[in-house]
Amino acid sequence: MTGRQFARLRGEANVPLRRGAWYGVVRVTPTEAVLDVHKRMVNVPLALLQVASRPTTAWSIVPRPPNCRAPTSWGPRYAVCPNCQARSPLSKGPVSMKCGACHGVFEVGWGDSYYS
Repeated sequence: MTGRQFARLRGEANVPLRRGAWYGVVRVTPTEAVLDVHKRMVNVPLALLQVASRPTTAWSIVPRPPNCRAPTSWGPRYAVCPNCQARSPLSKGPVSMKCGACHGVFEVGWGDSYYS
């Protein structure tokens, strides 16, 4: 591993990660990555992850899972802030959004193939 890396889930998986959230990569083996999930080391198969040298600066668009605690009024998907990982309702087609938690303004990741 060269330099700091980050990872997030690429799709549906039964692992203790929030979809759309980025986590620091502690180390990588040929088959899995060890991620720092709130000071707890979690092993995740590499095939389930998107690994990057830096997290995206755009809101992640996440399909609503069946067990989601977000209000049902948010509909079939929601957005995850790239700065603080707060969840937010997603209206149709905004180019950028302001986070209600950290107040940052970021583009919406409509081009991300998994989340859009």
